[in-house]
Amino acid sequence: MSGLAPGLYGEQSSSSSPLGRYGHATAEDFDGDDQADLSLDNALLDNDSLDEGNGKAPTTFKRKPKLSSGLVLPKFLSQNSNSNQSSRSASPRALPNLPLPTARSRRFRDVNSNNNSDISLTIGNGHAGEAPNYNDSKDGSALDWYTEGPGRRVGYDDLTAIDWIFEYTKERQRLRYLYSHATGLVGYASQILDASQMWIILIATGVFSGVLAAGIDVASDWLADLKTGFCRSGEGGGQFYLNKGFCCWGHEELAQCQGWTSWSSAMHVRSSAGRFIIGYIFYILYSVFFAFCASILVKRYATYAKHSGIPEIKTVLGGFVIRRFMGFWTLIVKSLGLCLAVASGLWLGKEGPLVHVTCCCANLLMHLSPSLNDNEARKREVWSAAAAAGISVAFGSPIGGVLFSLEQLSYYFPDKTMWQSFVCAMVAAVTLQAFNPFRTGKLVLYQVTYSSGWHGFEIVPFAILGVMGGLYGGFFIKLNMRIAKWRKASSWASMPVYEVLVIAAVTAVVNFPNKFMRAQSSELVYMLFAECANVTDDQLGICKTGAASAGVIILLLEAAIAGCLLASVTFGLQIPAGIILPSMAIGALYGRAVGIVVEVWQGNHPNALIFATCEPDIPCITPGTYAIIGAAAALAGVTRMTVSIVVIMFELTGALTYVLPIMIAVMISKWVGDAFDKRGIYETWIHFKEYPFLDNRDESLVPDVPVSQIMTQIEDLFVLTATGHTIQSIHDMLVTQPYRGFPVVSDPIRNIHLGYISRTELIYALQLAAAPPRKLPPSTKVFFSHQPDADSHSTLDLRPWMDQTPITLNAKSSLQLTLSMFSKLGLRYVLFCDRGSLQGLLTKKDIWYVLDRAEDGSGKMGGGVLREEQGGESRGLLNRDDNEADGLYSPTHER
Repeated sequence: MSGLAPGLYGEQSSSSSPLGRYGHATAEDFDGDDQADLSLDNALLDNDSLDEGNGKAPTTFKRKPKLSSGLVLPKFLSQNSNSNQSSRSASPRALPNLPLPTARSRRFRDVNSNNNSDISLTIGNGHAGEAPNYNDSKDGSALDWYTEGPGRRVGYDDLTAIDWIFEYTKERQRLRYLYSHATGLVGYASQILDASQMWIILIATGVFSGVLAAGIDVASDWLADLKTGFCRSGEGGGQFYLNKGFCCWGHEELAQCQGWTSWSSAMHVRSSAGRFIIGYIFYILYSVFFAFCASILVKRYATYAKHSGIPEIKTVLGGFVIRRFMGFWTLIVKSLGLCLAVASGLWLGKEGPLVHVTCCCANLLMHLSPSLNDNEARKREVWSAAAAAGISVAFGSPIGGVLFSLEQLSYYFPDKTMWQSFVCAMVAAVTLQAFNPFRTGKLVLYQVTYSSGWHGFEIVPFAILGVMGGLYGGFFIKLNMRIAKWRKASSWASMPVYEVLVIAAVTAVVNFPNKFMRAQSSELVYMLFAECANVTDDQLGICKTGAASAGVIILLLEAAIAGCLLASVTFGLQIPAGIILPSMAIGALYGRAVGIVVEVWQGNHPNALIFATCEPDIPCITPGTYAIIGAAAALAGVTRMTVSIVVIMFELTGALTYVLPIMIAVMISKWVGDAFDKRGIYETWIHFKEYPFLDNRDESLVPDVPVSQIMTQIEDLFVLTATGHTIQSIHDMLVTQPYRGFPVVSDPIRNIHLGYISRTELIYALQLAAAPPRKLPPSTKVFFSHQPDADSHSTLDLRPWMDQTPITLNAKSSLQLTLSMFSKLGLRYVLFCDRGSLQGLLTKKDIWYVLDRAEDGSGKMGGGVLREEQGGESRGLLNRDDNEADGLYSPTHER
């Protein structure tokens, strides 16, 4: 419901008149002469209601000298030394010691207080509590609101952008207050504790990430092996809870294992045809059952546990708020659902979802640290480090995880965040190594080593693999998006569980006859990567004598094509599903096929000039290296990542020799993929879900037009004037106007810009004024500027809740400059003025929508964009109606 609760003041007053574009009750109520004295700072300080009877000196920007105790805190213990130093000289802009209810816990409720000031609850970014004491010292403490430019904040609603500048200003003010009061041993102990909170949370996140990754590996392997049989108890056997690998531990070949019992053997079926049919049936039943359980968990308990979660994490790290996306139930359902989904045999992976799991761990652990949990910007620093830990445990690649977070996920990644990410990823990898889930000393199942090198003539097939990877990536993204759009418009959208059942059944039917598709993705990738000299149990038969044949090549290519089609359908289902491992498996399949072709060619023509560098009596071609290069190229084609993929592959193989071929294949794959579309799979899903994410776009792609053609003009804005309001008129305005914020101007004629007030803060301030002890009536006058003659006890001054220093630009600025401001400063909105007169407004979602429409080649640039409406993010942002004569963008209700 827009606006305030209907029962706030009972029935609406019959005397209230309809509101025009300027949010004031009547034109007669406006007094333009009051604005002429707005710049009189002395009068404002003398008449401020918050300082009445204070008896203290006026607010000063001078900082009192800090008491020196002779002790100095080592700089390496501080998680933000630069911020600490700058915070001591910067003017405060937030109220760190006055916590404010966040959007999750905020419920507009009565607050009892004996304080008779305008505000009768705590203000800031935490939880409601006792009233603030405005008689406190003004040094490093609760400064008066007129020196706090951004104003007070209630918190952020779901599906809105954060204010990066406000959050970091608030953190600097908190540190300034902390360090200004740190005297004696207790004070310095509090500094050390505060500086160590970040590292404690990061280390704990790494430990929990390693534990969960080990548990998911063991559970998914055991469930996957249940499709083919079970571990028999008794003589010569093991325990039922053991998977095939542990049940047959110590046996070089599976045929020697007596403990592992297939379902056909358990049913005493002896014929080969009967064993095939029984195995086929059990494989399908277990696959469908596991997929069904994963889908039910997601649908009933945590909707945000679906998909990989990386597009949402990338959007959240860019400054977007998605409530419950990293909650407790999301963590539980994502972990359990991931085990079931991987075990079902669907063409999906757990590597991407593990990033979501680790971010959930970090989010829950941050509740132990109010200084981190109450600051949205610092939370995103922790989530960036947690994402690196997710890739670290997924691939056993700590450095690759840090680079993945830097290259793919993070919107803001300073040097301190890289160091924090490195620590978190390292701790996660060490924890996973300590658990040793595979009992082989490997962090992941498909870690391999190579003892042979490569030859110069192999650069050509490596480059061909790069081209194939780019073609695969472009084709996969196009096909996956077509399926996603069809799914969204079809009746399957309302039946996600049935869709999962159907696709799981089809996948099981297709997988079982092909031995390469029947194996688990991690086992398949390991066998394809492995060097045949190091393979002891060749279950897929690709290293035995005569395996380098046309029949094996056809099976490999068939599995790659079928896997591509099945993965494009699976990625987007309502279950936890990643795309990293399936892409690697597909690339490894066709890469191994190309390697076998080159191996056969060299074997048939060993004396050819091209093979002159091959040494006699030593295998010249290693097909496994072609598999890993094909996997890297396929992954680069889908995700459009480069450096992080090369490092991950290097850490998987430990072979520095193959870094150059991998780099060549990845580079060519990205070039070919970019020829189809500049967006990778994650950016494409962000665009498909209409998340307002502003990435670092190429300047050549930004239209060279003035921002006046894009912004919402003053004629189309609903603005608030400085005076002429009552509580009832503001209430009526909130009921009728759905916008999330309102610019404030001096009067309807001059439009002198005074500030900007958010809908959330406006609603909260009115609810607070109606609650005890003030209980102001609906006829109470409301104003947004200094009124010397106003009675602070019978009027409502909303300046404390108004952002009086929003970022402004000249209305003649270019769109490129405006985009740079949004991207580099993390702004929510920008106001455009001309000699102090408000000309227009542009929000983050507005500029995102315009740029995306420009890239798609649809719609016209210009004509203005209507501002974001309440709930606009959840139903599809802003859409263009070409039938409108005025050419304005109007809100859509598609979602």
